[in-house]
Amino acid sequence: MVSVKQAHPGACRMETTKLSDYHYELPPQLIAQEPVAVRDRSRMLVLRRGGGPVEHRLFTRFPDFLEAGDLLVLNNTRVIPARLLGKRVRDGGEAELLLLHRWGEEKWLAMVRPGRKLKPGAAVQFAGGLQAQIEEYAGRGQRLVSFSGPKTLEQALPQVGRVPLPPYITRELKDPAQYQTIYAAVNGSSAAPTAGFHFTPDIFEHLRRKGVQWTGVTLHIGPGTFQPVREEDIRGHRMHREYYRLGAAAAAKINETRRRGGRIVAVGTTACRVLEDASGSEGYLEAKERWTDLFIYPGYRFKTVDILLTNFHLPRSTLLMLVCAFAGHAPVMAAYRTAVHEKYRFYSFGDAMLLL
Repeated sequence: MVSVKQAHPGACRMETTKLSDYHYELPPQLIAQEPVAVRDRSRMLVLRRGGGPVEHRLFTRFPDFLEAGDLLVLNNTRVIPARLLGKRVRDGGEAELLLLHRWGEEKWLAMVRPGRKLKPGAAVQFAGGLQAQIEEYAGRGQRLVSFSGPKTLEQALPQVGRVPLPPYITRELKDPAQYQTIYAAVNGSSAAPTAGFHFTPDIFEHLRRKGVQWTGVTLHIGPGTFQPVREEDIRGHRMHREYYRLGAAAAAKINETRRRGGRIVAVGTTACRVLEDASGSEGYLEAKERWTDLFIYPGYRFKTVDILLTNFHLPRSTLLMLVCAFAGHAPVMAAYRTAVHEKYRFYSFGDAMLLL
């Protein structure tokens, strides 16, 4: 069973662990089906943890809230066309694989459908001669899969794979690049770090002129990020595992920023989880490459992250719980109600929320 890391003893005030307290009503028309035409023209709700009313800005004003010496930490994962549709070799029935993570040199961890038909020994045929062999059960509905064919999987993916959009996005993308950040660099994710969608070259240039720096970490996001929590006591939730890499150069830059009093700005909940998982008790980091199942919910004491930039998340999700842990359950849920009233755009292609 995957262990769940819980709040540290002596953490800040303990807040609700009732699942029902993380629900809010969202009109379906507020779920953004496509990004804004110009990425940095999205809206941004600003919530200050010290109190005061929320502010409503455009993302073009994001650099105004930072100072020289602050450091942005970006998740530089790149979404791959990880959704593969094919036919079962045995009976010709439809089959679907969703690639999650490379496993060793020759295998991949994948979710499969239909699971009862895709047992170890089964094979799936895809276009272009690519074939998948189901090798082993991997727990939680997952399989270890190997591939063969005239091309390597990496060579075949652009032709046979599709971008695995979240279930609440029902329209086809005009351009798959819309579901990538402009700084995506490391292939391997089946979902995008969507807080980064708002960044443009102009935003980075404004940050550079102001003396704000940035660095990258890599966390490959799996579909578990969209799975709702089902236990009424959220402490019983089993967090999905995700693979991350924090390099030595990034760790050194983060540590140096902390030593000279700069603030660490996590761009997205995935960057936040990397920083907190890799952090020691004093908030300093060492280079790491590992799987994390860190579950952050109210009561958790943050060690490294000073500012969080994120989007608006699904009700009852671990992502919403992380945001509530950072800025307080009552203020965050009140801010979400305000965002609904003000008709902000929600979820992956939606607007931003800055927590100071």
